[in-house]
Amino acid sequence: MNAGLWADTLSRSCAAGTPLLLGTLGEICAERAGVLNLGVEGMMAVGAVAGFGTAAATGSPWLGLAAAAAAGAALSVVHAVVTVALKANQIVSGIALTMLGLGLSGVWGRSYVGTPLAARFGACQLPLLGDIPLLGPAFFRQDPVFYLALLLTAAISFLLWRTRWGITVRSVGENPLAADAAGVDVARVRFLCVAAGGTLAGLAGGYLSLVYIPSWIEGMTAGRGWIVIALTIFAGWDPRRAVLGALLFGGIDAAQYLFQAWVPPNFLKMLPYLATILALLAGRRTAHGEHSAPVALGLPYRKGER
Repeated sequence: MNAGLWADTLSRSCAAGTPLLLGTLGEICAERAGVLNLGVEGMMAVGAVAGFGTAAATGSPWLGLAAAAAAGAALSVVHAVVTVALKANQIVSGIALTMLGLGLSGVWGRSYVGTPLAARFGACQLPLLGDIPLLGPAFFRQDPVFYLALLLTAAISFLLWRTRWGITVRSVGENPLAADAAGVDVARVRFLCVAAGGTLAGLAGGYLSLVYIPSWIEGMTAGRGWIVIALTIFAGWDPRRAVLGALLFGGIDAAQYLFQAWVPPNFLKMLPYLATILALLAGRRTAHGEHSAPVALGLPYRKGER
């Protein structure tokens, strides 16, 4: 394999991994606060159609990205109300929202099928860094949302591990009773973290329809929301490790183009899901200490109950 092909494969890996990274960051926010969100797939789907529709109507990909984030946030608020305020089962709520999101996106996106998108994000080259052999074309000639995802990774990592807000979020996810006794409003923290997670899931969907596949195709999320949930476990609920996982899965996705001449296409399509199972197994083996699942994950908190 020559240097150009390596650079192209790495570049494709970054692009394919960006929506996974955004979605995983959102899931980490929600799960660190103790709320399991299985509705990522649906939130990505509504984000994708909202982003595409807004960009097509306004001619602005940035407005499309903002609409995608808002759509994901709106659906996540439903999950927050049901699970945090009404104490309903988080698994059932998440699965229901996945089905709801896929259904809504199918209905709303019907008129967009086959419509080309003129307003899309293009690649931008960082000065000097973009000229580095091999790494420059792969990592420093990407679209603006790729760099935004990296900035969000650094910001969320800093907030979670270096600030009082992060300690509060993690304490709510580990021991909501103790956090409540310390004066923390557990419901508010969980509500905000679920909304932040939905916003990032919406951004992930917007990336799909505005950058990765600049068009609308029903079912274009293609199970990425479920891969995000596996990546969260693989990353040990740590945004920094999520970058590695997203690039790894992005590379597996990119490999489909690289090996399609020699490997049966059905086997290549199976690879991301096979990798998901392996990631879950790897995540279980490495989950310990600060990289283990929050103790109160999936458990509703009722004030006054022990």
